[in-house]
Amino acid sequence: MTTTTHGTQSSAPTCYRHPRRATYVQCVRCDRYICPDCIRTAAVGQQCPQCVRAGSKTVRQTRTVLGGRVSATPVVTYALIAVNVLAYLAELADPGIVNQLSDLGNGLAKGGTLYLPVQGGVAVPGFHAIGIAHGQWYRLITGPFLHLLPTQPPLGLAHIVLNMWSLWVLGPLVEQVTGRLRFAALYLLSALGGSVAAYLIAPDTAAIGASGAIFGLAGGYFVISRRLGRDIGYANRLILSSLLWLVASAWFTSWQGHLGGLLAGSALTAIYAYAPARQRTIVHIAATAGVLLIALALVALKTAQINATGAASYP
Repeated sequence: MTTTTHGTQSSAPTCYRHPRRATYVQCVRCDRYICPDCIRTAAVGQQCPQCVRAGSKTVRQTRTVLGGRVSATPVVTYALIAVNVLAYLAELADPGIVNQLSDLGNGLAKGGTLYLPVQGGVAVPGFHAIGIAHGQWYRLITGPFLHLLPTQPPLGLAHIVLNMWSLWVLGPLVEQVTGRLRFAALYLLSALGGSVAAYLIAPDTAAIGASGAIFGLAGGYFVISRRLGRDIGYANRLILSSLLWLVASAWFTSWQGHLGGLLAGSALTAIYAYAPARQRTIVHIAATAGVLLIALALVALKTAQINATGAASYP
């Protein structure tokens, strides 16, 4: 672009991103000319978009004590609550989903109806074997996202309400310290730990519910509070009430799942919390993978044991 002064033509600088726009403003970092649309105001002056992006890459992200990125919004907690609620709505629309996706280790079914108990892969006329022991490993993680229907005693609708309220309270407290990725891993592996424990101890029981994952978060919060020197009184009351609930609810809920979730969540959080700072990321990845592999190995061993028992008569 050119300008004319007293009949004399002289060149004016133009924006490096918009060559047709004249400007005399320069980026304080690269000294290139930028037009008003390209100006980005920073603490050190006006910069171009490219320099702003380059600078943001060099800014070190704030991390929590456990190595996670600081986040003001517990996105994962809200997402998990949403998934649980959506799964519950699906149950209300089709109650048969519970039989199809519950944390059942070993059973027989006929015409969509579940029959328990049964040992081994028994061939019974008109029935087919279902459960984790028969290749349906997905039940290990789908079961923890299901809950009792309103018509199912003794908890009914209170089952999902209590679990989601606990997740709403505990989730943000743990997620803000662990970070989103570690929190997601902690929740899912706690849920898996609960399913595995139920499979190992009571494979002929169809268990459902997020309680195992919630117990894992309770154990994780206790570990975090000890590590950071927080209000240990609240943490002690929380873990004590969790243990009391584990015992008190043993007669009508899967105490095995509660115990498995508590152990898995506490152990994984302890590794997250006390890993050496320099090797933190590597240790966290190895611990997460290790807990997953141990859980799957236990499932494989239990499956082999069940299928090795041979034929058994169906009552």
